Amino acid sequence: MRKTIALAATLAFALSAAGASFAAAPCRDAKGKFIKCPAAAPAKPVKCKDAKGKFAKCGTPGAKPIA
Repeated sequence: MRKTIALAATLAFALSAAGASFAAAPCRDAKGKFIKCPAAAPAKPVKCKDAKGKFAKCGTPGAKPIA
């Protein structure tokens, strides 16, 4: 039982350490130096059309998102 708990704790620590290194990776260059993080692109608004093909609010019944 103690081996299982120790193994689980070690695995959890390893995964959290790996996750932290991946989170910091985008703000470093190839040499490992800190750089300014690139700005995230703004999300495009979703537009919807109704059954007749006219633009409608996306929450209305029968409205479907367009690509």
